[in-house]
Amino acid sequence: MRHLKYSIDNEIALLHCGAEFFPALIAAIDAARTEIYLETYIFSLDDTGAQVRDALQRAARRGVQVCVITDWLGTGRKVSGILKRELREAGVHHRSFNPWFKRGVARSHRKLCVVDRQIAFVGGLNINDDFYSDDSLHVRLPERRWDFGISIVGPLVQDVFEEMQAQWQRLGPLKLRTRWKNFQKGRIRHTGVPTHGSAMAALVVRDNLRNRRTIQRAYLQALGQAHHSAYLANPYFAPGRKLRRALEQAAVRGVRVTLLLGVGQFAMQDAVANWFYPKLLKCGVRIVEYRKTQLHGKVAVVDDEWATVGSSNYDGLSLFVNQEANVVINDDAFARSLREQIQRGVADGTEVLAAEFAHTPWYRRARHAVAFFVYRSVIHVITLGKDA
Repeated sequence: MRHLKYSIDNEIALLHCGAEFFPALIAAIDAARTEIYLETYIFSLDDTGAQVRDALQRAARRGVQVCVITDWLGTGRKVSGILKRELREAGVHHRSFNPWFKRGVARSHRKLCVVDRQIAFVGGLNINDDFYSDDSLHVRLPERRWDFGISIVGPLVQDVFEEMQAQWQRLGPLKLRTRWKNFQKGRIRHTGVPTHGSAMAALVVRDNLRNRRTIQRAYLQALGQAHHSAYLANPYFAPGRKLRRALEQAAVRGVRVTLLLGVGQFAMQDAVANWFYPKLLKCGVRIVEYRKTQLHGKVAVVDDEWATVGSSNYDGLSLFVNQEANVVINDDAFARSLREQIQRGVADGTEVLAAEFAHTPWYRRARHAVAFFVYRSVIHVITLGKDA
């Protein structure tokens, strides 16, 4: 096992929404000289996707080695085929993750990019337009999608590169010895939140080999050590027992726990999330629903010291099934900046009050219970009962 590898002296910039993220990403691609690795769940063929695709093609034509991984289900079978053809015509190498579910049900939900081993991008943003829903190019959002990414310059870039290179190798023809070496060095062992220095950061990945609980453990440790406040924002809320208890216990011991949750995208998901509300509210957790536009960010801040940005949702698929990638950051200035962004989202949201929620009609409560039962049963089957 290897320890969760914190590195110092990283320059990490918070990028809010595609308006900040994609110009930075495309500029880095256009400046590339040797190699680019990019991995995403959704790679749309809308205007934003076309801009990123064109930048990748330009890089390949000037001799840069470009390797792109897209999830077959997230990007879609038809779009994956078109994208593969267009990229390969320009010399870009492309691989699809788990086509036709040949590797089981797991998806690659990660959003990563490394350019020349000098700059990396990590976050929750897919390669698609801010103003259109992830579910349909025909559904225009009232405002830009609420999402976050980060750019990284410093020692952490090498860790992101090694993870992406290993993923690229796993999806291609690979000798058994190489697979075994990747497996041996792939385990992350958590040693707690660092207590010295500043600007520390670590890449935290989740897979179905040796890092099955890494992202959840990072949250559990941060919440377990929280003293004052915890702000968490996520679009899909259906946590396992351990994460739910960590939220409740933090609130009970006096930590101001605030959940900013996206609602309105999937009725079933909203009903499942509602099933968790009563006990969380009873323990003192503040719940705010965000309806201004699609909330897609997966971010958290604890005590204005610990922060995380990445691809992992708070549901069974992200925590126990799919491949995910987050960065945890121990830097006061970054944490405050992200907390302020979450607080702006909270100000634009609608708080769920315990007294009002207690008067929810019985038929809605029954709907919440049925939704949770169906969700829980499906996740229990997929994870073979290991979704704690």
